Amino acid sequence: MRFGLLGPPVLFRGMQEGGRSSGRYEARAIASPKSRALLAALLLDAGRVVSVESLKDALWGGEPPVSAQASLHNHITRLRRLLDDPGRLRTVPSGYVLRIDEGELDVHVFDAHATEARAAHTGRDWRRVVRECSGALALWRGAPLAGLPPEVGGYAFAQRLCEARLLLLEWRYDAELALGGPRLHELVPELAALTGEYPLREVYHRQLMLALHRTGRQAEALAVHRELRTRLVGRLGIEPGPGVREAHVEVLRGAASERDSRGPRVSDGSKGSNGSVEPGRPNPSLAQLPPCPAHFIGRTAVRDALHRTLTAPDPHPTAVISGMAGVGKSALALHVAHQLKERFPDGQLHLHLHGATPGMTPLTPAQALTTLLRDLGTEPCRIPEEPEAAAALLRSLLAPTRTLLVLDDAASAAQVRPLLPGGAGCGVIVTSRSPLTALDGTARFPLAPLSDDESAELLRRASGRDGLDGTDAARLLVELTGRLPLALRIVAARLAARRALTPDALAGQLAAAEVRLHHLEYDDLSVRRSLAVAHDALAASEREADRDAARTLRRIGALDLPTYGAPLLARLTGTNEHRTEAALDRLLDVALLEETTYGRYAPHDLVRDFARERAGEQDTAGSAETALHWYAAVAERALAAIVEPGADRDDRRPTPSRPGGHAAHVGTIAPFAGAEEAFAWGDRELENVVALVARYADDPSEQRAGLVSTLTRLIFPYAHRRGRVAEMEVLGQAGLRVARRLGDAEAQAYALVDLAGLHFLAGRQNDALALNDRALAIWRRLDHPSWIRRCLNNRGLLLDGLGRRAEAGEALERSLEYARWLDDPYGEAVTHSHLGNLAEHTDPRAAIERHRRSLALGDEVGAVIVRHSAHCNIGYAHLRLGQPAAALPHFEESLRILGGHGDWHGESRTRLGLVRALRLLGRDGRAVRECAELLGRADARADRYTGGLARHQHGLLLRERGHIGEAREEWGSALAALEGTDEQAVVRELRELLARPV
Repeated sequence: MRFGLLGPPVLFRGMQEGGRSSGRYEARAIASPKSRALLAALLLDAGRVVSVESLKDALWGGEPPVSAQASLHNHITRLRRLLDDPGRLRTVPSGYVLRIDEGELDVHVFDAHATEARAAHTGRDWRRVVRECSGALALWRGAPLAGLPPEVGGYAFAQRLCEARLLLLEWRYDAELALGGPRLHELVPELAALTGEYPLREVYHRQLMLALHRTGRQAEALAVHRELRTRLVGRLGIEPGPGVREAHVEVLRGAASERDSRGPRVSDGSKGSNGSVEPGRPNPSLAQLPPCPAHFIGRTAVRDALHRTLTAPDPHPTAVISGMAGVGKSALALHVAHQLKERFPDGQLHLHLHGATPGMTPLTPAQALTTLLRDLGTEPCRIPEEPEAAAALLRSLLAPTRTLLVLDDAASAAQVRPLLPGGAGCGVIVTSRSPLTALDGTARFPLAPLSDDESAELLRRASGRDGLDGTDAARLLVELTGRLPLALRIVAARLAARRALTPDALAGQLAAAEVRLHHLEYDDLSVRRSLAVAHDALAASEREADRDAARTLRRIGALDLPTYGAPLLARLTGTNEHRTEAALDRLLDVALLEETTYGRYAPHDLVRDFARERAGEQDTAGSAETALHWYAAVAERALAAIVEPGADRDDRRPTPSRPGGHAAHVGTIAPFAGAEEAFAWGDRELENVVALVARYADDPSEQRAGLVSTLTRLIFPYAHRRGRVAEMEVLGQAGLRVARRLGDAEAQAYALVDLAGLHFLAGRQNDALALNDRALAIWRRLDHPSWIRRCLNNRGLLLDGLGRRAEAGEALERSLEYARWLDDPYGEAVTHSHLGNLAEHTDPRAAIERHRRSLALGDEVGAVIVRHSAHCNIGYAHLRLGQPAAALPHFEESLRILGGHGDWHGESRTRLGLVRALRLLGRDGRAVRECAELLGRADARADRYTGGLARHQHGLLLRERGHIGEAREEWGSALAALEGTDEQAVVRELRELLARPV
């Protein structure tokens, strides 16, 4: 089977004769437009994975229907039926791959013929030129990708092939003019048609003049020259090039008999028909690469990838190196270009496009084209004024050559696109802050800052300070420069210039964030100026999205949070989310932001410093209040989604310090669809909330202090359910501190209860009890029965854990009375659960009955947390009875009920019980897997207490497998984690296990 793109996409099937292949192929048209587009999209990336999203874009543009996935699958199935081997089109996880073997795609055969024709033309092997050009041109069925919608892409691909066809025609006519014979008469109508189709392409006019002259039609030849000259002078203001002038002289002199018997008049060093060196080699003096950068460090993987891209078989894709200001794009481009220059013997061109050069305006495409054409030897008076004509001339000059083009500091794809050569043998390296995703046929190489080791090595080499190796000062300098090569070179230059300046002193200067950028300037190097180019261009732009982007960056500097999402930034800038997302796209495009995960954005540390400089004090204060209002409002929506209706949710009522307007802010926030969505929001934003609370908890403004108090009260249930121990510590302490300063007793009681919950999660039950009792005293003073019930319930739970069972029973019975008096079935169910845990110590069967009562109440009110806790507690009671087989299904059911509702304390306790049950049943394999899962979740939350309990069980599993040494290591880690907690029984067991002889 063969595949065709040189015209409308087609399949060629091998023809059979006598049951055997005849070696001939029959074209099989593809009727369905969608199937043609699908085949073309796959063939454009033959042998490579084409993503599902790319295929949807090719078939439906930017608006795929709802049924696009199913429809694409149907089109794939139909295309497979057309192939000789359905296995050619494979499904892979990210898309599809179409296998094309050597010689099966007409474009590959066409390119191979063109390469041979170029070599033959250079060597003036005219018969071989005719043979290879004819072989290539015979494959041409029309414009590549004809009849396909623009969504399929491949514009640059088709443009390259069309240009290559024109060159092949030129080379063939050169050869046929050289060979002479009866074929000369046939050239005239063909060349006449081409001059009509391409009225400014001088080569065809030169060839037509010679063909007419050599067949005795001198007057017509002179008329062709006259018409061409009139057209060029009238339209472009230029005279015909040297090639046409030489042909004109030959016609005038009747010098056909004097021409070089080896071919048309093409001398090695003369200018060709378009004013450049012909047949296609640039001036051999073109070696424009600036010096190879000194002290080039690292980038091994991306450097190797660039080598592979630029040394792969023709045609080479354009290589785009992108990244933020100062990340080392130009250094990498020059380093690779110098390594590869021997592979591009026809020359190396270097053009600085000034896309983001401080104090410079970016070159226009016309200016860039003029510069390149002059460098290639074109006389200024012969450079077309029209950019399209100039771009065509550039492609013509470079097409038959192997030239490397380095386009440094590009502003946009529109600036670069006209400069790309059409020849398959040319290589192009572009550097830009933007990835230039609008350019077709590119291989992209995004750069990140250097690694710590690479940064330290660059600093040592560039500064000449050999004593920097491994020092704390060097590590601090690397950290303070954000591992950005430009900043590192500035620091190195300062150290090299002032030998008395110690690394420690320079690190001290850089440590002050408000003046860091001041110290990152030296001579013509400046981090601030490099960043300002992009920001100032955005701020001065006429485009709304650009101005929004500049304002967004200033708000980011004003607030200075770890990461950002579009909803918060929309509030900060006073725009809608759609405009904010467009602004974020622009900040990504100019490398002032990075997208850390989908929809989350963060600037590099030095960009943060720059953004802070651009944000005024008024911006900072206003942004803080806006952010606190927004987070408090969304936290209230999250609370409503996470906590089930009832007393637990109602008890988080407003306190006196809550600022006015909070309810109005909540009204502007859409409710969450469910608990899972609310938890996902909390997971994304908790780091920001903690940063804001820590920063503004001691703010003198009562407005901001009240917002901090409100926010901690509303966000804490999420943090507790998620088991975010470290964050709970910050939130709880800040909430208590603010509440005391504001004199808000209710807020103090909330904070005390929340901190008690933290200590309970951490296994510090004595501390939790003290905090809970302080809260209980406040709630009694405020006469708040619901919270009195909750605190009594908590008191009973904690006293039970401390072994003070009589007191625990008394507190729980009082809590149960309050629950019944309040008609609170949820509270009653929770207290029955704790009474069951208390009974388990003396009568596990009675405990199970208590838990079943709790479960029944939970079913009645639809309380997920109560139901999952009841099954967990029943499981533990069965373990106490020595019945692990009966316990196991309860632990499994507990986890099933909990699902995505989030209750880290209950989940971790259930998973621990599950591990114990599995271990006792001898199902060690699953027990180890479940234990590893629990450990991973505990470590992700910095929950040392749960991690210690899990490591205790893991050690027991390892011992049962005979891995005594590893078991002792786990027990040692568990003991270290549990020291200082009130989990005395496990601590005693661990000490006994470690005391036993090995």
